[in-house]
Amino acid sequence: MSNPLDVGHQMTMVAYALHIGSGSIGLASGLAAACARKGGYLHRKAGTVFVVNLFIGTFVFYLVATGWMTVNRKEGTIGHSEKIALFVSLCLCAPFVILAFQLTTGMAPLFKSAIPFKGPVLIAIYGFTAILAIAVIGDAKLLFAGGIRGAPRIARHLWRMCVGLALAIGSAFTNGFARLLPGPYHVPAAFFFPQFLPLGLLIFWMLRLQLTGWPAHDAAA
Repeated sequence: MSNPLDVGHQMTMVAYALHIGSGSIGLASGLAAACARKGGYLHRKAGTVFVVNLFIGTFVFYLVATGWMTVNRKEGTIGHSEKIALFVSLCLCAPFVILAFQLTTGMAPLFKSAIPFKGPVLIAIYGFTAILAIAVIGDAKLLFAGGIRGAPRIARHLWRMCVGLALAIGSAFTNGFARLLPGPYHVPAAFFFPQFLPLGLLIFWMLRLQLTGWPAHDAAA
């Protein structure tokens, strides 16, 4: 008869393997999509794998899913998924807006947390609030305009995919890989730098989009 402790240990190891494996595939495919020729075979396939494997959080999944939908939806059209995306972004944004307002005005925070709302945590909250507010505005504009075309469509895809990848990498290094280090849980300063790689790629592609008009050039070719 199997020892319940051994079975529990085996199940835990399987869960770890699935979690780490899917996360690693998501990071690798996301980086491949960011570096590959845009619109090419590798870019499309790696981007799809990134969407499927990236379940680190609802926030990241929302960014990646809407970024992926942007280029898979026919230009100048919308569907039910865009309406759902606006609803999701509003639901995600509202608690952060309330919490940010309470922290700014000195009110008692809406959420209880074992980690003090100060320093890097406070900066992260304000950052998430700003990103979500931008996402809500973008979703609303897309819905009211009835679709998006040309460079704005590519820009929407770029920033959502790259920011989602940055958050995934940040979570992997500061929350996942850091726990594998010997001794008490700590995050070395070097573990914060990898998440800036997608943001650098985002700046590069945005500048190329604005200065060279590469989507139109590739389409003509």
